[in-house]
Amino acid sequence: MSNIKSSEQNIVQKDPWEKLRQFTDARIGLGRVGTSIPTEELLRFQLSHAQAIDAVHVPLDVEQLAEQFGQSELLQPYLPLQVLHSKARDRMEYLQRPDLGRQLDEVSISKLQRSPDRRYDLVFVVADGLSSYAISHHAKAFIELFINQLHEDSNKDWHIAPICVVQQGRVAVGDDVCEALNAKQLILLIGERPGLSSPDSMGLYLTWNAKRGTEDSLRNCISNIRPEGLKYHAAAHKGYYLLNESHRRELSGVSLKDRSDDSLLEVTDTQQFCLTKK
Repeated sequence: MSNIKSSEQNIVQKDPWEKLRQFTDARIGLGRVGTSIPTEELLRFQLSHAQAIDAVHVPLDVEQLAEQFGQSELLQPYLPLQVLHSKARDRMEYLQRPDLGRQLDEVSISKLQRSPDRRYDLVFVVADGLSSYAISHHAKAFIELFINQLHEDSNKDWHIAPICVVQQGRVAVGDDVCEALNAKQLILLIGERPGLSSPDSMGLYLTWNAKRGTEDSLRNCISNIRPEGLKYHAAAHKGYYLLNESHRRELSGVSLKDRSDDSLLEVTDTQQFCLTKK
């Protein structure tokens, strides 16, 4: 077996870009074997393709997700999870009818409207989207980190609604949740369309005063939240900045710019100025 592997390695023509692979998960510098790619790279591609398909079709295990959240002391005030459903009855209808995934069914809306307290500053909505893996892998850890930042905010006591989970949901489904609970701000976490190097990428959408029919231009998006992409702390830092600015200015979307890194830029500029003076 080792002789076969050694023989294969000898016939692989190295690509001069191979050294750049340490900086990206993109498929570059794979090398060649004749007119094809090496068998090892072909198998890796097939595995990634299978993982992307699974991410779309494997249903979100809501019971397991509820168990994850239940183990967190920080999240206890916002539990139990409010389990909701879009108008898409199953996964096939969800994929064929995107419009049905953008609205809650009537049972879910009625459930939310029976909430004893329907005036919240913020509601977290978790939707399976196009990758159940993204939610099962990242949602709990990210929400914990984000809520911890809110607790440390001495300028405001945030009134947060119970965390909602929507099955067969798309981005706009959070608007129905926000409207039914009469919440001022919405943070929706959703599984993003999987790529061949990122089957579990999670996205965040922030919307001020969301309601059914809200245009996408009125949302702020933070994408590719996962340890191999935009790490939890960096994403939470951006989200926290946008949330506070959205609350202060009572808006979101294209009119709200992410300037969360401006302070870092200012420090860099100051340091550069000092070095120049020296």
